Amino acid sequence: MKRKEIIANNEISELCSFSLGGQEQKVLIEGKKKESPIVIALHGGPGTPIPFSVGCRGLFPAFTDEFIMVYWDQLGCGINNHVIDDTFSIDSFVQMTEELAAQIKKKFPNNKLMIFSTSWGSILSAKLLERNPHAVDAVIACGQIVKNVFLCDEVKNALSKSKISKKKLERINKVTRDHVTGKDLQLISGSLRKYTDAYQNKSGVKAPMGPIIKGLMTSPDYKMKDFKAIMINGYRKNTSLWNEILKLDLSGQLCKVEIPYVILQGDTDIVASTETVKELVSNSGNANLSYQVIPNTGHFPGVEMMDALLAVLREKGQSL
Repeated sequence: MKRKEIIANNEISELCSFSLGGQEQKVLIEGKKKESPIVIALHGGPGTPIPFSVGCRGLFPAFTDEFIMVYWDQLGCGINNHVIDDTFSIDSFVQMTEELAAQIKKKFPNNKLMIFSTSWGSILSAKLLERNPHAVDAVIACGQIVKNVFLCDEVKNALSKSKISKKKLERINKVTRDHVTGKDLQLISGSLRKYTDAYQNKSGVKAPMGPIIKGLMTSPDYKMKDFKAIMINGYRKNTSLWNEILKLDLSGQLCKVEIPYVILQGDTDIVASTETVKELVSNSGNANLSYQVIPNTGHFPGVEMMDALLAVLREKGQSL
C-alpha cells in the first residue's frame, strides 16, 4: 500500500502543536483506529530523531495499524530545531516528556498509554517515572542506559581485543568521567562503531534506512531544513547534557518502577551495557521490571529489535 493510501486510511493523522517546557513544539499523532493503545516514541541522541520522527507520517503502517503513534522531535532537532545551550539539563527534557504525556492523556482520556524509548530516550522514560510513577501505563525501552556510558571496563576490554591502534587505545584508557572532552567521546564512539559490534551487530539484519531517509525527504510535514536538523541541529555546542549522562546512575529509579517496564537489549550492546541491565533486573526483586536479550543486535535497533518491539507492544497493549 502506498504512503498516501496509508495516511488516508488512518482515522488519526494530524500534526499538533503543544507547549512543552515553555516552547511550542510540533508533534505528529497517527493511527488507524481512534481506540487503539497509544505509544509515545522517545528517540535517542540527544538530538537524533530516528527511526520515529515527525517526518514519518505514513511510513510505519506495521505500527500505526495497531497503535496510535506519537512522534515527537525533541526540542533542538528535526522540526523542533532550537539552540540547546548549557542551561538545559536532563530534567528539562523530563519535564517536556511529562507535559507531552499529560497532553496526550487529555486528548485521548480512554486509551491506554505506553512509551517506547531508545538510548537517550530511555533516560527520559526512567526519570519520568521517578517524577510521576503512573504518568503512563507501560514502558518498553530499547538500549536502556543505566550507568557508566562509554567509560567502563566493558568498553575498554572490547576495544583492547579489537584492531584499534595502540595510540588510540592508550588515549581512551586515560579518559575519566571528570576529565573528558567532546573529542574523547567521538573517539570512543567512533572506535566502537568501527572495531566492535557494540552499535551494529554485523550478523544482524539492518533496518532499511534507505526507504526511511527517502520517506523523510519527501515527508508532507518536513521541509528540507527539518530533514537536515535530524543530524545537524541545536545540540552541536551543548556540553551540559553529556556531562550529566556520563555521571548518571539510574539503577535506583529503575528498581522502583511501579508499572510494567520491559527492557529490550541487543546481545552485543556495550554502549548501554546488556550485562548491566541483566544484573540490575535480576537483583531488583521487582516483578514490574523485566528484560529480553535480542540476538544479532547492538545498540542500534535492527530488524530483529523492531520485530521484538512490535511483539512486546502488542502484548502489553492487550494485557493492560
